[in-house]
Amino acid sequence: MAQAEADTDRASGPSGAGGARLPTRWLILGVICLAQLTVVLDNTVLSVAIPSLTRDLVASSSDIQWMINAYSLVQSGLLLAAGNAADRYGRKRMLLAGLALFGLGSVAASFAPGPAELIAARAGMGVGGALLLTTTLAVAVQIFDADERPRAIGIWAAVNALGFAGGPLIGGLMLDRFWWGAIFLINVPVVLLGLVAVTALVPESRSRQGERPDLLGALLSTVGMTAVVYAIISGPEEGWSSGPVLLPAGIGLATLAAFALWELHIPHPMLDMAFFRNQRFVGAVAGAILITFGMGGALFLLTQHLQFILGYGPLEAGLRTAPLALTVVALNFSGISARLMRSCGLPLAIALGMSLLAGGLAVVAVFGAGGYGPLCAGLVVMGAGCALANPAMAETIMSSIPPQKAGVGAGVNGTLAEFGTGLGVAVLGAVLNSRFAALLPAALAGAGSLPAALSAARTEGERATVTDAFASGVETGQLAGAAAVFTGGCVAALLLRRAERGDRQSPAG
Repeated sequence: MAQAEADTDRASGPSGAGGARLPTRWLILGVICLAQLTVVLDNTVLSVAIPSLTRDLVASSSDIQWMINAYSLVQSGLLLAAGNAADRYGRKRMLLAGLALFGLGSVAASFAPGPAELIAARAGMGVGGALLLTTTLAVAVQIFDADERPRAIGIWAAVNALGFAGGPLIGGLMLDRFWWGAIFLINVPVVLLGLVAVTALVPESRSRQGERPDLLGALLSTVGMTAVVYAIISGPEEGWSSGPVLLPAGIGLATLAAFALWELHIPHPMLDMAFFRNQRFVGAVAGAILITFGMGGALFLLTQHLQFILGYGPLEAGLRTAPLALTVVALNFSGISARLMRSCGLPLAIALGMSLLAGGLAVVAVFGAGGYGPLCAGLVVMGAGCALANPAMAETIMSSIPPQKAGVGAGVNGTLAEFGTGLGVAVLGAVLNSRFAALLPAALAGAGSLPAALSAARTEGERATVTDAFASGVETGQLAGAAAVFTGGCVAALLLRRAERGDRQSPAG
C-alpha cells in the first residue's frame, strides 16, 4: 500500500503511464478552470448586492463588512494548510472536497434567513475556496509538461482575471432579474458538473514522501495569516494606529514568526524554509507580492476614479473595467503570452510584464481624468502586463518547488496574491486619503471622505476644490502603485537572472 501511494505522483504526472501526454489534459484544465472561476467570482460578486442585503436581511454596516470579508478571510488563512493537505492526502480528493464544501456553502448562503447565517455560509465557502484555489493550480502543474505548462498556467491566470473583473458585472445582471440569493445559487450547477467531471477525468496524485502531518504548522500558518489579513482589511475603517488593527497585526506577525521557527526545526515541514535560500523563489515571491499590490490597489482606486471623478454608476463602472480582463483573456487563451515567455525567458518576461503594468497604471493616473478614452488605453496596457507577468510569476514559483510539493506551491502563490492585494488596497488607499486630506480647504479639514467633504462644502468653488483634491489623491495613489510594480519587476528580474546564472555555473563546478 505504501509503495502504491509512493508512486502516485510519478504515475499521474504529465507523461502518464507510458511517457505520453495525458490525452484529456486540456479538457481537465477546462474543468478545473470552471471551478476556479466560481471561487474567484465570489471574491467580488457580493459588492453589488449590498443595498439588497441591507434591505432584505436588515443588515447593519458591520454585518455587511463581515459578509464580504468572511469569505476572503477564511480562504486566505487556510491556503497553505489546504495546499499541504492536497499534497499529502491527494489533490483529486481535496479538489472534490473543495467543490462539495463550496457547493453546500453556496446553497446555505442563497437561503440564509439572516446576517449571521449568511456570514457563516460565506466562511464555509471560504474553506472550499481555499481547497479549490490550491488544488486547481497543483493539478494543472501535474498534468502538463514543461513545454505546455506556461500556456496552461496562463489560461488559469486569465480565468482569475476574468473572475475578479466579472464578479460585479454578473452580480449586477443577476440582481436585475432575481433576488440576491441567486448570485450564490448559480454556483450549484457548476459545482455538480465539476464533481462529475473531476471524478471521471482527473487522475489522483499525492506526495511520494510518507510525511507526518504538520498539524502545529497548519494551525500557526492559519492563525497568523488570518490575523494579518484581518488587520489589513480593518485598517481603512478602524484606523491604522487603533487597537483593533494593531492587536491582530501583532498577533499575526508573531504567530507567523513562530511558524517559521517551527518549520525550521521539524523533519517534515509544511513549508520548507530552505525555499527562501533559492534566489529564483525569492525573486518570484517579491514580484508576486508587488504585482498583486499594484493590481489590488489600482482596481480599488479605479472604481473610485470611475464613480467619483468620471461619474459612472456601479454597473457602468464595472463594464468600463472590462478591457483589462478581456486583454488578459485574449493574450493568454491565444497562447501569445506563453510564446513570449518562452522566447524572452522568465526574467525578461516578468520585467517586461511588470513594466507594462506600471506604464498602464501611470497612463490611467496622469491622463485618466480627461475621459474614458485614455483610461481605456491604460487598462489595455495594464492587461497586457498582467497577461505576461502573472503566469510567468506563477510558473517561476511552481518550478522552484519540488513536484511533490505542488499543493504547497499553489498555496504560497495564492497566499501571496491575497496578501499583496490586501496590502495594495490598504497602502494605496492610505496614500489617497493622505493626499486628499492635505489638499482640502481648512474649513473642511475634518471631513474623512469625499461624500462628507462635498456635503460640508458651502459653495461651488469649495466643491470643485474637494473634487480636485480627491482626483489628486487618486492620481498620487496610482503613481505610487506604478512605482512599486516597476521596482518589483526590476528586483524580481535581477534575482531570477542571477539564479539562472548560478544554475548554469553549478554543473561546471
